[in-house]
Amino acid sequence: MAARGANDPDRRDRIIAATLAVIGERGVHQTSHRVIAARAGVPLGSLTYYFDGLSDILEQAFAALAERMSEQYRATLAVARSREEACAAVVDLICGSYASPDDVRALFEMYSFGNYDAKVHDLCRDWLLLSRASLGLHFAEPTARALDALVEAWPMHQAWEGTPLDRDYVAAVVQALVDRFEPAAESATV
Repeated sequence: MAARGANDPDRRDRIIAATLAVIGERGVHQTSHRVIAARAGVPLGSLTYYFDGLSDILEQAFAALAERMSEQYRATLAVARSREEACAAVVDLICGSYASPDDVRALFEMYSFGNYDAKVHDLCRDWLLLSRASLGLHFAEPTARALDALVEAWPMHQAWEGTPLDRDYVAAVVQALVDRFEPAAESATV
C-alpha cells in the first residue's frame, strides 16, 4: 500500500482540500466519504488508506484550515509597526482580507462541529489562543480578547446580512475600543 502514496504524494493534501471545499459548499452534515473522494478525484478506498474514518478526515481538514488561517492572521498583524498600523490590520481582518466566503463558511462548520467533537473543540480553543497571541503583538490581553471577538463575529454577521461591511465604521469601532482600553499605550514593535 505504501507504493500508492509514493505514486501520488499529493493525494492526502488533495483529500484535505476537497474536504474543506465540500464542507464550505454543503456543510459537515452533507459531507460523506463518497462526496469527498469524488471531489478529490481519488478512489473511495484511498480515504481509508490515509484516514481512520470520516471524523478523522474532518478533524484533519479543520486542523489544516486553522493552521492556514492562523498563519494569514498573524502575517496580517506582524507587518504592523505602529498602533495605527495594527488597528488598520485588525480592520483588514474584519473586512475580509484573510478569509474568503468559503473559509468563513468552513469556520462556521468548524465551530459547530467542535461542539460535538473533542479534537475539534480543542482546535477551536487553540485557534482563539493563537489569534489572541497574534493580536498580542500590539495589544494587551484584554484588548486582544475584545478585538478578536470583533474579528470573529463581524464576518459572521456580514455573511448573514449579505451586505459589505462599512470599512470606515469598522475602523471607528476598532479605534474606539483600542482608545478605551489602551488610551496612552503605543503598540509594541515586532
